[in-house]
Amino acid sequence: MEDILRPIYQERASHPNTLGVQIIEKGFMKNYTDNFDAILLIILKEAEHPWFVKHYSSDDKKAAMHIVSESQLREWILLGSNRKIFDWLLNGKILFDRNEYMENLKTELREFPFYGRKLKMGLEFAKLIRRYVDGKTFFENHQSLDAFNHVVHSLHHLARLAVIENGFHPEVTVWQQVKQIEPEIFKLYEELVNSSESLDKRLELLFLASEFLIHSRTVIGISHLMDILITQEYWSFQEMMEHDELSSYSVDLEVLLEYLIDKNFIRVVSVETKGQGIYHRYYKVKEKLS
Repeated sequence: MEDILRPIYQERASHPNTLGVQIIEKGFMKNYTDNFDAILLIILKEAEHPWFVKHYSSDDKKAAMHIVSESQLREWILLGSNRKIFDWLLNGKILFDRNEYMENLKTELREFPFYGRKLKMGLEFAKLIRRYVDGKTFFENHQSLDAFNHVVHSLHHLARLAVIENGFHPEVTVWQQVKQIEPEIFKLYEELVNSSESLDKRLELLFLASEFLIHSRTVIGISHLMDILITQEYWSFQEMMEHDELSSYSVDLEVLLEYLIDKNFIRVVSVETKGQGIYHRYYKVKEKLS
């Protein structure tokens, strides 16, 4: 496929805005390349469309070209919202590399700087808490199927958190990673989906086990958040939403805050308003993390 696609990527490589070009050919799993024979990944410094996709065919072969802006790529890497991108970047073959941009990016992904890990762990922990809290609420209201759905997602975020904590990027096959890195979490997942116990019994046992695993990872999971909150005496929620890094927590931040208040990591500061008996609600770090 590389020879067939050469005229396409050579034209793109000639543009000064192009940072790098990679080809990813179909491997042992079809979904590795979304069932295409090859993926042509082109990274641009700036682009009118953050993500542009075009499909090609030649005889019985098919390929997809993904043109991605650098800012979109960084967002995917930060938020983990496009999990295949890690596989593509790490395993793809470089066809064009301006000023070693692609090689440096591969090195950055392999080394996974600790600060980047802290932020990604924070985002995964927030998603974990959101799913866990919602799942428990459904369970307490006897909505077992909805509870099951949320618990499966919470375990997935717990698995991704464990992988990141160990210095790796979560891959598409995250459960294969977790099986090697954190077999305890993998065993929980297996028991949830394979156990012969009733669904309610499985969920009851899982919530108990999850409570312990979440507790054991709370300090490292909220480290990034607390590093930022400690820089001010107290925060309004709007200030958090407008902070460059805390805004990444998105809709999960409110649930995470309430969880941390309940666990005595954060306390509420009440400030009087003009209305009698009504107070502004601010948030303050209660204790430093060890």
